[in-house]
Amino acid sequence: MFDHISIGVSDRARSTAFYDAALKPLGITRLYDGEHGVGYGTTRAQFWLNPSTSPAPRNPASGCHICFRTDSRGAVQAFHALALNHGGEDDGGPGIRPQYAPGYYAAFVCDPDGYRIEAVTFSAE
Repeated sequence: MFDHISIGVSDRARSTAFYDAALKPLGITRLYDGEHGVGYGTTRAQFWLNPSTSPAPRNPASGCHICFRTDSRGAVQAFHALALNHGGEDDGGPGIRPQYAPGYYAAFVCDPDGYRIEAVTFSAE
């Protein structure tokens, strides 16, 4: 459905370090780094960080978040740990969330600008 998504970040270096680390265990890497932004993906850039002097204000009650799918619980756990070690804030540690769907295993963090980011798998491993 979506071709790509972009978010505005206040500190490109800080956000790039965060996303380089947090997305790596999900198999998502930096594929583009240019004047106008940084792009992440698996085969082409689909998640973009764009420099902004006024990124979306932090609002945990907004209900908005970005979810990345992965193939294993270990990847969800590594995402969460690396995100916290690179400037993220815990917003829900790795675990089963049956209220969302059977086998839904996910972790949530807030990135350095306050965007709510999730990793999810439906794998039993």
